[in-house]
Amino acid sequence: MTTLAPPPVPVQEDGPRHRAAPPADGGPASRAKRLFTGAPDDPRWARPALWAILVLATALYAWNLSSITGNTFYDAAVYSGTKSWKAFFFGALDAGSFITVDKPPFALWMMGLSARVFGYGTWQLMLPMVAVGTGSVALLYRLVKRDFGAVAGTISALALTLTPITVAITRDTNPDPILVFLMLLGAAALLKAVRTGRLMPLVWSGVAIGFAFNTKMMQAYVVLPAFFLVYLWAAHGSLGRRIRNLAVGTVALVVSSAWWMVVVDLIPASSRPYIGGSTDNTVWDLVIGYNGFGRIFGASSSVGSQGNGASFGGDAGLYRMFNEIMGGQISWLIPFAAIALVAGLVLRGRAPRTDARRAALLLWGGWFVLHYLTFALAEGTFHPYYVTAMAPGIAALAGAGGVLLYNAFRDGSAAKWGWVLPAAIAASSVWGIVLLQRVSGSGTLYTVAEVVTGVAGAASVIGLLVGRFTKRQRLMGVAALAAVVALLAGPAAYSASAAGSSTNGTNPTAGPSTGGGMGGGMGGGGGQRPSGTAGGPGTNSGEAQSGSGDGQEMGRPPSNSGDSTSGDSSTTSGSSAESGTAESGTTESGTTESGTAESGTTESGTTDSRTGGMGGGGTQVSSAMITYLKKNQDGATWLVAVATDQTASSIILESGEPVISMGGWSGSDNAMTLAKLKSLVKAGKLHYIVVSDSGQGSSNSEISTWVKANGTAVSDYSGLYRLDASDVS
Repeated sequence: MTTLAPPPVPVQEDGPRHRAAPPADGGPASRAKRLFTGAPDDPRWARPALWAILVLATALYAWNLSSITGNTFYDAAVYSGTKSWKAFFFGALDAGSFITVDKPPFALWMMGLSARVFGYGTWQLMLPMVAVGTGSVALLYRLVKRDFGAVAGTISALALTLTPITVAITRDTNPDPILVFLMLLGAAALLKAVRTGRLMPLVWSGVAIGFAFNTKMMQAYVVLPAFFLVYLWAAHGSLGRRIRNLAVGTVALVVSSAWWMVVVDLIPASSRPYIGGSTDNTVWDLVIGYNGFGRIFGASSSVGSQGNGASFGGDAGLYRMFNEIMGGQISWLIPFAAIALVAGLVLRGRAPRTDARRAALLLWGGWFVLHYLTFALAEGTFHPYYVTAMAPGIAALAGAGGVLLYNAFRDGSAAKWGWVLPAAIAASSVWGIVLLQRVSGSGTLYTVAEVVTGVAGAASVIGLLVGRFTKRQRLMGVAALAAVVALLAGPAAYSASAAGSSTNGTNPTAGPSTGGGMGGGMGGGGGQRPSGTAGGPGTNSGEAQSGSGDGQEMGRPPSNSGDSTSGDSSTTSGSSAESGTAESGTTESGTTESGTAESGTTESGTTDSRTGGMGGGGTQVSSAMITYLKKNQDGATWLVAVATDQTASSIILESGEPVISMGGWSGSDNAMTLAKLKSLVKAGKLHYIVVSDSGQGSSNSEISTWVKANGTAVSDYSGLYRLDASDVS
């Protein structure tokens, strides 16, 4: 009788040797065991190595969590969302829902849900960030390992973990870590759709990118050209089927992207907050303007006047990622990744159209190149932490491309490419030394990293060449390990600096300060933000500053007792979310790097040349004033109206009360009109307003003039006026 033998266990091409697969019982115990030991055909070291990397990532992102200050702009919006479901849905800065932040609210929802469940505080807001940061590492490992093996997945996961700017921004309350995680979910679903040719994974990919859009709008779409082209080229199925599937996936993308925008814009303006950052009070304008073309073209853009051209990452140009500000944040592995991408595509050049490895290389290569060009050439507002979105592409290419190059080098299957791996290692090692030379004298950590990079890099190149010519594969393996050490020593030093910093704030960077102008100087000492106190006349020395090292929780509103500032939530109004205003350019000595004056201000009163004469600009908003306002609020919905989001967010966090930001982030939003102000005062919803004497801006000057003519000046606090219903004619 003829018997059928069981099919042979498939061996992954170019992959490591695997242990024999034991019989699978499929029960809960087996699944739990595989969680810690990995799949039966994985190398024995693979899963323990992954767990070690995930522990390292969590430690870097969560170390000394209580000292993290976060971005007070978003912190205040999250706090407001815990007090009002309306503010929660719209992403309003204040619980009274007068104006929204300048981003869609998905990241705020994640932090807000955590704060509603666990209470408002530092670790509660940071919990989603640490979770998605570590989750991104695990997801990238899985994606790279599936196509290129455990070695490639491990290298990619470690490279992403140690990307300096990723460590810095994950220790913050900006939305970028959530954006990256959602984009990786989209990539995972897309690659599954490519492998299987099925429709639903493509639909889920569109949904994931749609949620990413509702995290940071147009930045989520940077990867879309690569997604579309990879699926159209490499997916299984006929061309007609691929086109039809892409059409359905695009519908899912549009629906999941636009639903919140459509709902908000359909609600009458009188029943919702003003859309912060827009020029016409619509989310659509925010999408194409301030968070769209304004980011790319700056102030010169005919669409979206909010793009102000301020850059905290140096001048736009192809060299931007390598300049003194950005180089140490992201560029360590760029030379290796670029070489590995080109060489890897050549090595897979004769593979079938549906080759999964080439499709993955095209995806990660497109991810890297599209982000690089977008960030390098953007003339609008640009912060260094934006480039954390580029990190998964670089890390994936380093792992996947590195393994492809090593296998070709070891096997001699592509003799003419035998020099590529040593050259790629040498190029990135030399660049790492250059980056570390820029910060020479900044500390022993960087000196040690420089020595390790040089020694390990040289040993790797020599070991590879000697091993190749002497046919000693063990030597080549050791040399490859030395290459990993050489290429990651510098990023590890910068990442350790970021993890050890007491606070990040609004323009987080890793490592020592290397840049001038409106750039990396902000990130000195591992991304600590400036105090924001100009030290001019009238500075309230008793005010608590953000980042004070008493271990108090971030932004927790204090009890109303005298001039108390317990909770240290009176953060500096220099907090900057995304815009290029001067507040984010304030140095620790009280000077500004963008040329905007801040003399005579306290932490909550920052001057912006575009405030149009209303509040905040040169006006002191002290803890004593906040105490006075709370004592005399008299049932009003809003405690006070001030010029900008920066000032408002600080007062919200210190007082726990809603505060109106009349001009949005930059002070140029037309959120408050004279008619609206009169209506609020007449209804008893607002009694106090802070104005300044600069008198800029037609509508704002009109408000200032009317307030001064009809309101009662509070003599103890310059610029503060009281208005009652009887003052409205």
